[in-house]
Amino acid sequence: MALFQPTRRRFMQIAGGASFLTLLGCNRPEQAMLTLYTFGDSILDCGRYNEFGVHPGQLLVQNDDRLFPEFQGLDLKSRQPARLEHRARDGATVAGLLPQAQGLRVEGKAIALITIGGNDLLRGLIRDPGAGIVTFANTLDTFVQHLPIRPVLLGNVYDPSLGDDRRNFLDIDPAIARKNLQRMNTAIQEIANRYGQFVDLHAHFLKGDPSWFTAMIEPSLRGASEVRRVFLPYIVGK
Repeated sequence: MALFQPTRRRFMQIAGGASFLTLLGCNRPEQAMLTLYTFGDSILDCGRYNEFGVHPGQLLVQNDDRLFPEFQGLDLKSRQPARLEHRARDGATVAGLLPQAQGLRVEGKAIALITIGGNDLLRGLIRDPGAGIVTFANTLDTFVQHLPIRPVLLGNVYDPSLGDDRRNFLDIDPAIARKNLQRMNTAIQEIANRYGQFVDLHAHFLKGDPSWFTAMIEPSLRGASEVRRVFLPYIVGK
């Protein structure tokens, strides 16, 4: 049997075809999967508070173009293969972060989102004279330090009263409540600056309105999208 010996013309045809296929992207290596992890409380786990079951992690990975046409193409899947591992739990406190990380196996590219602190405030730290928020900060610091995911994006706690004393829903002087909210958010920012990226949900939500909330303090459907809005620049930038 004669060996295949392409002519110079045939070789150029083959090479030209290969170059054309390369231009089409047929020989482009597959992009690695990016996993977005969520940890924390109902700021990230608010699907039960809207009729569509939507929460911010979902929208960051793949926008719902029907509900939020403004964000069409502004999600991870529009840029690369991506998946969500949703571990945040409604009602969680800082003590619940470690259980959320049980069985965690991180392979490949990953980003972690964390929101925590609101339930800790509601369960007593809103009246804290000092030591409680220090303990909160130490617990959060330990969790973030040992979390095997980088980058990590840490959001602070928003004010569901929108800074309006008339919307105060707690049996406590609003001045005391806001002082402890500020102390907690300062601690969260310091931890974020040590290990990753601080995301200022508090500042953004002060520019919002009551439609961003449901059940008094939880993100509504609009609120879930607004949480996504604040995280989004850091997510697509990573």
